[in-house]
Amino acid sequence: MKAEYDLSIGKRGALDPLPPGKTRITIRLDTDVIDWFRGEVEAVGGGNYQTLINKALREYIQHSQESIEDILRRVVREELQTAVG
Repeated sequence: MKAEYDLSIGKRGALDPLPPGKTRITIRLDTDVIDWFRGEVEAVGGGNYQTLINKALREYIQHSQESIEDILRRVVREELQTAVG
């Protein structure tokens, strides 16, 4: 270890720039919820649990905006696929 370091060229802030369309936030979630998402990612061999949370939120938004007719059609299609396939 050096006795002294030159930090004059250092920059403050995040080390990795955020990709376009992404926003860094701090959020508090229940431990069991985080554990479930981490377990799901681990079960498929790895990945990012935050990406899985983002996907779940996006699906919730999409389904909450569906009309009852669209929901019914989707459910019937899924049930038919399960019965046939």
